[in-house]
This record gives sequence, C-alpha cells and structure tokens, in this order.
Amino acid sequence: MHLKKGNLVKILTGKDKNKSGEIIELIKKHNKAKVKGINLVKKHLKATKEKKGGIISKENFIHLSNLALQETNKKIEKKKKVAKK
Repeated sequence: MHLKKGNLVKILTGKDKNKSGEIIELIKKHNKAKVKGINLVKKHLKATKEKKGGIISKENFIHLSNLALQETNKKIEKKKKVAKK
C-alpha cells in the first residue's frame, strides 16, 4: 500500500472502526501511521515553567494493515471527465 502524509484513510478495525481521517505522521520502518482525530489516548503531562501540566488527548499510532485508502474528490473528477468531439 502506498500511503503518504496527507492521504485520506478509513479505519477498518478497532474502537474507531468506519471513521476516516487524514494521515499526519507516518513511520514506514514500523508500518504505522497517526491519523488526525483517530485513536486518541490520554497523556499526563508534568507542569514546567513554560507549560501548564494536566491531562491531554493526543493521537496514537495505528498499524497500516488497519487502514484503507480513500480516493480524493480530485481523482474522481478526473476520471469522470470525457473529451468533447
């Protein structure tokens, strides 16, 4: 599967099944990707001088075998165009 940053994908399995989102980070070596708004986990942060501490939600990685590429509207529009005679 040829996925890259910015592709729209659909989740096939897990708690976010049938949801879709955009790939924001990809690790090809481990076959994993982060999808915007999908597979959210709680992260506890310690307070520092610059940042306030607390509990935040962030995306976690998903294995590429659990993703399916969705065609974008641009690709569909190009296929539908017919040459004039």
